[in-house]
Amino acid sequence: MEQAIINGLSGLSAGAQALDWRAIVMIIIGGVLLWLGIKKDCEPLLLVPIGFGCILVNIPLADVMGMKAGEEGFLRVIYNMGVANELFPLLIFVGIGAMTDFSPVLSNPITFLLGAAGQFGIFLTLMLALALGFPQLDAVSIGIIGACDGPTAIYVTSKYAPHLLGAVSVAAYSYMSLVPVIQPPIMKLLTTQKEREIVMKPVSQPVSKTTRLLFPLVITIIGGLIAPKGLPLLGTIMLGNLMKESGVVSRLTKASENEIANVVTLFLGLSIGATMAGSAFLNPQTLIILALGFLAICLDTVCGVLFGKAMCLLSGGKINPLIGAAGISAFPMAARVVQKEGQKYNKKSFLLMHAMGANAGGQIGSVVAAAVMLSVLSGMGVI
Repeated sequence: MEQAIINGLSGLSAGAQALDWRAIVMIIIGGVLLWLGIKKDCEPLLLVPIGFGCILVNIPLADVMGMKAGEEGFLRVIYNMGVANELFPLLIFVGIGAMTDFSPVLSNPITFLLGAAGQFGIFLTLMLALALGFPQLDAVSIGIIGACDGPTAIYVTSKYAPHLLGAVSVAAYSYMSLVPVIQPPIMKLLTTQKEREIVMKPVSQPVSKTTRLLFPLVITIIGGLIAPKGLPLLGTIMLGNLMKESGVVSRLTKASENEIANVVTLFLGLSIGATMAGSAFLNPQTLIILALGFLAICLDTVCGVLFGKAMCLLSGGKINPLIGAAGISAFPMAARVVQKEGQKYNKKSFLLMHAMGANAGGQIGSVVAAAVMLSVLSGMGVI
């Protein structure tokens, strides 16, 4: 009897005895993600559940991901429910579309080009990842970090490189929250004082309701025909935007951008954290992915600003090249960074609406970039 009690009590220490250094490191990393989300307000809606999910999956013997034969932990259920089948990121995209106003880019279509230029870093990083020996689908998932678009990165990675989901997701959301830190030095390095002080005329061209309604339909059809593999991404964000602009399904619009988005974000974050088991996450490859992701966002900013400089030259100095930095998908954060930097150099400069156009174009551009890469790989027979 005494021995049975002793054996029973020993079960209370089994978890601590099973801890290895990798689990300890990952629990610390989970704590750091929680600290970034709570204390530093860095993408808290994702980093808080990701950090907690990371801690849960690295506690020994709990088996929350159901790794044992015949068992299915609760995090595995959530993962299979919406990440393994790409449902969660697509639902997020409906909410993003419902929250996005494309009027700035429609009233000043030339800024759409900046949104396209801001995606070149994705392709440059893709080529670098291939040069480093990453398989094609892994390289695509790494390159897409440069989109500064978490849902796109999660969709592509969960579908084509699920073993990289933890590293890619953490990189995408961490760097997205660091856009106000990453971009300003690059913007200053690539522009002259005179260029940074350029005052752009306000855009006053109104956008009709018909145009706002036709825009998501036209983008969906043309984008789907050019890059059909990316239609789920493009179609869901445009569906959300169509609902918003129609004004007749306000209940669906509000649910998409609030209740549905909030619940899905919680489940998505926990699922991503659940992929961060120490045995799979702690390896040199993860560090390389984090480095390449950082490089991708830097290259996106470089390409956007350089294209802005070209537009400045062609316009006779009427376009401030700083707005090129907003051509990424971090909406509206990148546009706010441009406005702040423009004001720093010229108090009379108000770049926000111009930057919002480039930023809205970047949202579409990042989805199109992913769609193009996937469709090209499909044409090559890779997927």
